Amino acid sequence: MPQAPAIPQATRRQHDREIVALAVPAFGALVAEPLFVMADSAIVGHLGTAQLAGLGVASALLTTAVSVFVFLAYATTAAVSRRVGAGDLQAAIRQGMDGIWLALLLGAAVIAVVLPLAPGIVDVFGASATAAPYATTYLRISSLGIPPMLVVLAATGVLRGLQDTRTPLYVAVAGFVANAGLNAGLVYGAGLGIAGSAWGTVIAQSGMAVVYLTVVVRGAREHGASLRPDATGIRASAQAGAPLLVRTLSLRAILMIATAVAARLGDADIAAHQIVLSLWSLLAFALDAIAIAGQAIIGRYLGAGDAVGAREACRRMVQWGIATGVALGLLVVVARPLFLPLFTSDPVVKDTALPALLIVALSQPISGVVFVLDGVLMGAGDGPYLAGAMVVTLAVFAPVALLVPVFGGGLTALWGAMTLMMTVRMLTLWLRAGSGRWIVTGATR
Repeated sequence: MPQAPAIPQATRRQHDREIVALAVPAFGALVAEPLFVMADSAIVGHLGTAQLAGLGVASALLTTAVSVFVFLAYATTAAVSRRVGAGDLQAAIRQGMDGIWLALLLGAAVIAVVLPLAPGIVDVFGASATAAPYATTYLRISSLGIPPMLVVLAATGVLRGLQDTRTPLYVAVAGFVANAGLNAGLVYGAGLGIAGSAWGTVIAQSGMAVVYLTVVVRGAREHGASLRPDATGIRASAQAGAPLLVRTLSLRAILMIATAVAARLGDADIAAHQIVLSLWSLLAFALDAIAIAGQAIIGRYLGAGDAVGAREACRRMVQWGIATGVALGLLVVVARPLFLPLFTSDPVVKDTALPALLIVALSQPISGVVFVLDGVLMGAGDGPYLAGAMVVTLAVFAPVALLVPVFGGGLTALWGAMTLMMTVRMLTLWLRAGSGRWIVTGATR
């Protein structure tokens, strides 16, 4: 990013307050999301190995399906926050409703595919003969919860765009508590087994969607926004989300390639890789919280026509990203003797994971910049550039990662390739941020 005058102290403090106010609740909500799967696993695990294996396959499929549509949150946040900055709350909520209607349409399409094809999908993903029936049962029932899950994504984007990350935190925590209670009651109290776990999740997700819809509908009525589906608005939401879908699919491909390569390296390597990847994902939540703040803040500044404020906010958030990355990296180095025994007692797996963990620690400042600039460009509605940059990153990463088993280096080399991937992302995002081409002011991009 080109050299610019220092941000005045008063302005810096204002940015800091905004970032903290949005990022801290966002982090709490992000951490609550994976707890759904953990609660399901803990409860179903006591039914038997086959049931837990079936849950593992089905939940992985569901998580992938929902994560592909995360653009519903990102694109909606950017569009709504722009209109908030422009002072048009009616149009902001109307834009949010278009995203919610799109979520319902996509959810219905997913159900139409999953319900009849569930056995075949489970078979493709390699479930054993004993686990497959449980995976199919869980997948079919839980697919009914996909429309509510997608509504939750879109409605979360609406509230983030309205500069509200506290309500999503409260809803996520309440949803987790309800999910755990329903799962325990239906699995054991009602004797429904793995089907009870699936129904518990569907009910909890539906309850969360109802709460979100209640909040959004109340805001729509307060500001006179229409609740009816609008074909033009829904189409615009889909067009804004399409580049972010490409970005997400490219990132998923990178993670799948990394896991596939680790599996080829041997049992100890794939086990160590899963440990390192779980930590990497946890650290990403902290950095993604700043990115979410970036989406909301940048969109608002650009909607208000304040290009200078958008630049200053971007610079301050990059500083936050670097500082957070350094702190997380130091935490990984200090905590690694305590972290590894939580996952394995195998000394070979520990020895394999340790160098990779150090690479993850060293790369955290890079990750901090990547997540922040990713959020800034999303908030600016710069989806096409993000899609192209991620495709380029995938093209660089894939051959390097696939050559790791050929040239050796094991898991350490693979995570070196992961760091190369993050470095490429940082460079592409840094160049775009420095060019200023992402700064397009106005209520729409």
